[in-house]
Amino acid sequence: MKKIVLTGAAGNLGKILRGPLAAMCDELVSTDIEDNVPDLAENERFVQADLADMTQIGPVLEDAEMVVHFGAIVDELPFEQMWGPNFVGSYNIWQAGKEHGVRRIVYASSIHAMGMYPKTVAIDTEMPHRPDTYYGLAKCFTEDLGRMFWEKEGIESVHLRIYSATSRPGNARALGSWLSADDLVQLVSRAIDTPVVGFTVVYGVSNNDRSPVDNSAAAHLGYRPKDNAEVYAPEILAETGPVDLSDPGVTCHGGPFASATLGVSPMALMGIPEDD
Repeated sequence: MKKIVLTGAAGNLGKILRGPLAAMCDELVSTDIEDNVPDLAENERFVQADLADMTQIGPVLEDAEMVVHFGAIVDELPFEQMWGPNFVGSYNIWQAGKEHGVRRIVYASSIHAMGMYPKTVAIDTEMPHRPDTYYGLAKCFTEDLGRMFWEKEGIESVHLRIYSATSRPGNARALGSWLSADDLVQLVSRAIDTPVVGFTVVYGVSNNDRSPVDNSAAAHLGYRPKDNAEVYAPEILAETGPVDLSDPGVTCHGGPFASATLGVSPMALMGIPEDD
C-alpha cells in the first residue's frame, strides 16, 4: 500500500498501531493535535493537525489510500467540548477522504454506541444504536456518516466498536470486554487488508470466554482474536464484591458510562490499569 494516514497517533491505541501500520505501507503519515510523537519509523512522518479544522487535516489525506481514524476525545465531556473533535472531526475526515479519493476509512468506534443495552441482551452488529453518553452519540453519528458515504459516495469503511482496550483486564466487566494489544493490531490489519468491506461494523473484543457480543456478520474480515481474558478471572473475581443491580453501570453494556451523568466523565470508575 502506498500511503496510510493515522489520526490520534499520540493516543494510547495510536502508539500501539504506528509500528504495524508503517510495516503495511510505503508511507505512514501520523497526525495528532499534540505537537509530536516519538520514535518515528523510517517511512513515517508526523503532521500536527486539528481534526476540527478542515484547512489543517484536509491536506494530510492527499494521496492516501486509507485512513485509520482514531483521533477523538476519549471521554465523556459536555457536548460543546465534544462537538469539534468527535463530530466535526469525523465529518472532516470523510469529506476530505472524498475530495482526495481515499478508498477506505477504518474508524475507532466504541461499545458506547450500544451502551444502554442490558447485559442480558447479547448484542450483534445489526441492532439499532443505544448510546449511553454524548461520547457514544458521536460514535453513532460517525457510523451513520460512514454508511452514508459508502452508499452515496462509494467510500468503504470499517467501524471498530472497541470495548476495553487495555494492557490487561481491570475488573469483572473486562473479563468479557477486554481487547488485547495483539488482537487490536490484528483487527485493524484485517480491516485494512480485506479486499472488499463495503460498510462493516465489528466489535473490538478478544477471544474471551465471557464475550457479550456477536461478530458473525463481520466474519468476512477474517478477524480471529487469540487472547482470552479468562486467564485473569481467578484474580479479578477474588477481588470483586457484591454489585448493585439497580445501577445501569453494572447491568448495561456501557459500564460506568451507562450510569454517568451526561457531560460528566466516568473514567475514574472504569478500572483501567495504571500503566495504560
